[in-house]
Amino acid sequence: MAGILQNLLQFNLIPCAQSFHALVVSYPCVLYDGTWGTVCDDGWDLSEAAVVCREIGCGDAIEVKSSAYFGEGSGQIWMDNVNCSGNESALSKCEYHELELNDCNHSEDAGVICQSVMRLVEGFDDCSGRVEVLHNGKWGTVCDYKWDGSDGAVVCKEMGCGNIKVLTYGAYFGATSGQIWMGNVNCNGEEASLSTCAIQGWGTHNCFFAEHAGVICGLPVRLVNGNSFCSGRVEVLHDGQWGTVSDDGWNLTDAAVVCRELGCGDVITAKGGAYFGQGSGPVWMNSVDCVGKESSLIQCNIAHWQHNNLDHLHDAGVICSGLPEKKACKKM
Repeated sequence: MAGILQNLLQFNLIPCAQSFHALVVSYPCVLYDGTWGTVCDDGWDLSEAAVVCREIGCGDAIEVKSSAYFGEGSGQIWMDNVNCSGNESALSKCEYHELELNDCNHSEDAGVICQSVMRLVEGFDDCSGRVEVLHNGKWGTVCDYKWDGSDGAVVCKEMGCGNIKVLTYGAYFGATSGQIWMGNVNCNGEEASLSTCAIQGWGTHNCFFAEHAGVICGLPVRLVNGNSFCSGRVEVLHDGQWGTVSDDGWNLTDAAVVCRELGCGDVITAKGGAYFGQGSGPVWMNSVDCVGKESSLIQCNIAHWQHNNLDHLHDAGVICSGLPEKKACKKM
């Protein structure tokens, strides 16, 4: 049983738009031992659904679905009689019947409909814009008074958008005359959601019209020229410019950090020799040495940034296992 419990840490969920169920590839599904499978609807209720929505960064659970509402899955049914308190950080941490030991078929696949409680509006992309939060069924803005990097970091993390790059104030992303829900926001940066940060009180603030908090977020790592979001040439953002990573010393440990940072599951292969084509611009990183626990590739050990004596014939790449659609539920 100890081996099973260790492997449970490898569960992943994949969201699709704003409606979800445990169906392979297109919808949230459970990954165990390299195989995707579904969740049985026995005992499935809002507590379990809330954990799913929170784990995939899609806000609150507003409706539970059962009886293969989103269509029948295929393959394994990994979880049955799931019992969550509702506070777990992942579905795999809830109680459930042992893997494969269930009396279900795919006509009983579980599902959920989530609703995000935060959105970024009028930005350049899904990861920038005016911050708006949903409270009492109504969307409203966040007062920019004392808006700082810790607050912005929580927003970017909650939206699945990586690190905070720029804080914005006033009407940078346009003005709206609606409700101002949050004022004097005071996050420590470790919160999973902006709604759990300290505030004056819902609807209490020191702002006037067009004093809106906003963010521009961005992951400092991307995969380019692959056949999916989760494969390609590794590129890092440094000093405002994208550049590549040399394959000198590039291994599975380094590649695993990239896959995890991008929400792409486990590493399958670490590639070298410009497998995904030659990049352009600077070769930012060489002789990368990760221990494997870093949250971002840029936290791994390197000698220094930029290597002018290297060419792009040795650009590093990676193929990861995941097929994420992490931002699908963020589009409003």
